[in-house]
Amino acid sequence: MREVRHNVGMHRANFLFRLRRHAVMFPLALLPFALGGGCSPGSADNSTGVVTSPVASPSASAPTASVPGPAFNATRAFADLEKQVAFGTRVPGTEGHAKTRDWLLEELNKTAGNAKRQDFTYKVPGGPTLSMSNIVARFNPEAKTQILLCAHWDTRPTADQEIEPDKQNKPIPGANDGASGVAVLLELARKFAAQKPNVGVQIVLFDGEDYGPTGDNMYLGAKHYAKNPAFPKPDYAILLDMIGDRELSFQREAYSDMQAPEINDKVWDAAEALGRKEFLSGVGRQITDDHIPLQEAGIKAIDLIDFDYAPWHTLDDTPDKCSPASLKAIGDVVAKVVYEEK
Repeated sequence: MREVRHNVGMHRANFLFRLRRHAVMFPLALLPFALGGGCSPGSADNSTGVVTSPVASPSASAPTASVPGPAFNATRAFADLEKQVAFGTRVPGTEGHAKTRDWLLEELNKTAGNAKRQDFTYKVPGGPTLSMSNIVARFNPEAKTQILLCAHWDTRPTADQEIEPDKQNKPIPGANDGASGVAVLLELARKFAAQKPNVGVQIVLFDGEDYGPTGDNMYLGAKHYAKNPAFPKPDYAILLDMIGDRELSFQREAYSDMQAPEINDKVWDAAEALGRKEFLSGVGRQITDDHIPLQEAGIKAIDLIDFDYAPWHTLDDTPDKCSPASLKAIGDVVAKVVYEEK
């Protein structure tokens, strides 16, 4: 993902972003720096102004509704996050990438029974030709209504947001930026296998989202899938990216709200019913992520992404910066949307 990012002395503290945690919001046009750079889960775009609104105080009310289907096992989901990081870098062309790909295929086949690889190649300008694979699976394919749930499973080859130059060429661990969204989808797949929803669910794990260094070399799996869909066109898509932050909070991503506000409504209505304080009111930044190629292919797609994450594209993007509770918050909300869809 690409976004304009604070890259001076206070970078690691992520000072301006953390001010938002205390209910302070600055219009993008007033920020003294630009948002941009490569990222695996998504990326910010500063080509136009960002629509913002004041952050509402998070609701402290107790959940007013239950989550349909079996309970989301946050402990198991977090173990899946840790498992991915333990494979090492998931950069295309590495051993960790191949091991993770095979493991993801195996895990989805335990639940869906029909998981497969969508292999493709990408010629790096001035470099090698890389082999990549989207991992796809589906539940209830005969259903009239189909929902696409997706995340990216690769990791960025460069820690470009590191302050020290000698660290910037090292690959990131990608605990939040990649592994978190995948972990939630693997656990949701277990829920769907235990209790089939009334609608069809298409799960796609994109490769090559965070390769970089620029947007031309990113979102590769989503771009390939948009041109070569493995399944019929879904009614809408929900992308999960960087959703494991211990200090999780969301606003509506701006491109999502421009292209598919009614899908954002479904998600925020579910979050409100569940009393999820992580979902804040208002429209936030514009993020260039895997949902953009889907939108360009005519799919109503939204991006659930918490970009207020100080370790973004650094070597500090490790499991200890993430939380099982955050994975459960997203898993419960997405599950409610799926199970209550007509």
